Amino acid sequence: MQTYAVTLPHYSIGPEAYDHFDFVARFYGTRVAVIGGETALAKAGPALRAGFAKAGMTVTAWAVYGKDATNAAVERVLANDGVKTADVIFGVGGGRAVDTVKAAADILKKPFFTCPTVASNCAPVSAISVIYNEDGSLSHYHFTERCPEHCFINTAVVLDSPRELFWAGIGDALSKECEAVFSSRGLDLKHTPLLGVQVAKVCEAPLLRFGEEALRDFEAGRLTDAFSQTVLDIIISTGIASNLLTTEHDYYYNSSLAHCFYNASMVLPAGHKHLHGEVVSFGVLVLQAADGNDEALARLMAFNKSLGLPVKLADIDITTEEEVDRLVARAQSLREWTCVPFPMTPEAFKAAIMKVDEAGRKLG
Repeated sequence: MQTYAVTLPHYSIGPEAYDHFDFVARFYGTRVAVIGGETALAKAGPALRAGFAKAGMTVTAWAVYGKDATNAAVERVLANDGVKTADVIFGVGGGRAVDTVKAAADILKKPFFTCPTVASNCAPVSAISVIYNEDGSLSHYHFTERCPEHCFINTAVVLDSPRELFWAGIGDALSKECEAVFSSRGLDLKHTPLLGVQVAKVCEAPLLRFGEEALRDFEAGRLTDAFSQTVLDIIISTGIASNLLTTEHDYYYNSSLAHCFYNASMVLPAGHKHLHGEVVSFGVLVLQAADGNDEALARLMAFNKSLGLPVKLADIDITTEEEVDRLVARAQSLREWTCVPFPMTPEAFKAAIMKVDEAGRKLG
């Protein structure tokens, strides 16, 4: 067996999570560069600055990363003088902000911490950055040497984020269990990926149990256990699984047809009108249809319907067969196309998409 290393995330969660800078982050250094989304920095700013002051940390950079996780955005972070002189780097915001700063911190080989201001994906704890082209299409995956050192989830800040991002985050997290189990089926898994699949298997049930209640609590501005449990599922549970299921060269059981559908949808204008997790949640249904798992398809379609997540193509503005054909053609070039337990064909993938659409239209 060759030598390898696995890093797993540490995290703090609660309305005073930034108070933990004092006994976590400051031991890595006292000069901190803070890079994030414009809105995220504005909303979290006072609490962040209070946390840094309590920890005796000096801010060397406070800057907006850009608008998307692109190569150009990474280069802007790398060029920031305050980032260059910092001991540690903090990424603040949603997945694309965090992924941008994560890639830059990895290139600079500096300790990296995250402060997610939304609960929409596992980027704040994963050891991978998803980088996009300027047109919004997928460019590449940047695999980092380590996952972020610590994730500080201030639930009061997350509660003040856009409702649709939390809603879509539930949809994205819904994919972790089925994609991990599906992509690894029939394989002789050894310790690390085997552990990852087992972690992934605890990602779906909390969403089905708490998801609707958590969304109602979010809309009412209530910090409840259902809300916190759902946030932990979206960010932490899926992220731990991701770190165990992903390597750059040896194995990749972190994604399958649900994300294949999403990434392929970027070839269409409609793909840029909808949120990542929103489209992924439809991809989850496509995966179950492709696998012939009618029971899971019915269960998850009912869940999507209850939350207003998509159940038919029209819900994500795909309205013609020609668009479906373009999506299927693009899907075949993606890495996730091969993350299946049996050979996937364009005909089978299209048939699965159309099966979901037909069932969804019957639901109304």
